[in-house]
Amino acid sequence: MSNSAASPMGASSTSMAGRGSGKTTSFIPELQSMMFALGDSRRPLHETAALVEDIVHTQLINLLHQAAEVALLRGARVISPEDIIFLMRKDKKKMRRLLKYMQFRDFKSKLMKTVDDEDPLDPDKYSSSSSVNKRQRLAQDFLGSIDQTGEFLALLEDEEVDEVKQERMERLEKQTRSMDSSQYSDFCESRQLSFSKKASKFREWLDCSSLDVKPNAVSMEILSYLAYETVAQIVDLALLVKQDMTPKTGDPFGHAISATFFQYHSSSSEAVSTKRETESPENTPPSTPSGPLSSGHQSKLHSMAQGNGSLSQDSSSKTKQRKRKKSAAACGAEAQSSAIQPAHIREAIRRYSHKIGPLSPFSSAYRRSGMTFLAC
Repeated sequence: MSNSAASPMGASSTSMAGRGSGKTTSFIPELQSMMFALGDSRRPLHETAALVEDIVHTQLINLLHQAAEVALLRGARVISPEDIIFLMRKDKKKMRRLLKYMQFRDFKSKLMKTVDDEDPLDPDKYSSSSSVNKRQRLAQDFLGSIDQTGEFLALLEDEEVDEVKQERMERLEKQTRSMDSSQYSDFCESRQLSFSKKASKFREWLDCSSLDVKPNAVSMEILSYLAYETVAQIVDLALLVKQDMTPKTGDPFGHAISATFFQYHSSSSEAVSTKRETESPENTPPSTPSGPLSSGHQSKLHSMAQGNGSLSQDSSSKTKQRKRKKSAAACGAEAQSSAIQPAHIREAIRRYSHKIGPLSPFSSAYRRSGMTFLAC
């Protein structure tokens, strides 16, 4: 297995090679909406979404290949949820999130069947139905077969609050406080997006038809959940990197910020100072001396302005257009500066994949050939 997921510089080539030359399926528009719903700006950058897509695609392709190997070892013809759960067994926190998701899917199926049933008032009708609780029962049976200490089965009953998801929800709640009705409507629509709602496109995106051992329906549900969780974790880590790269007044560690940041701001400050010097009174050219020629010239211009009033109107309209363009450019630059940059994504993946660093305690417990998984 390659290190392309750990190195986003190589993720693009690996991902495009994995999709095939004839594939044009892309989740970039959906990823931009997902990133906005996860804490990015209202208009995430296309380059950033493309980089996130390459990373997520590479991670899922490698996960599929490893799950196929596990399925072949146990003599199965399809990739089942047991194969993915087996790969996630070393990270208890992410295993617990996956089990909670499977419980939620069972609850949703039970609710939908209750709504469609003619007699929804019988509470015991679905309590022992294996078809309704099939995901939870499947996970419980498999974990019981590999659990020697009881720690896996304890995850099914664990009610501990997920600190990562809690912090994410608090951050999004603060973000929505400054939104107007239109922005909040877009935010709510973006929150409803997921890979599972576009199952056929998601299967084509992963090129499942080319696999010898294909995932079944429940496995595709889990893969779509892991894809969304990978996007969420990338955005979480990128926001931390962005916060670290933002200069703070009085920060004693401000000198540790990258030289590129200082070079950019020094060049911009030099440009501002140069502009101020050119507009200073010392550099202002002397005024034209007054005289008969200059007074006659001024009177001639005054008569022309009075004779043709449209000249002043055109000049004022051009001035307004310039101001509008400048304000629009300033708004676009401000929106672009508030969005997550591709450099933030690369730095976040570098820190996450680094064995020694501030994010190393949160790194994946499952590594193979230097590959670091974000979802498991």
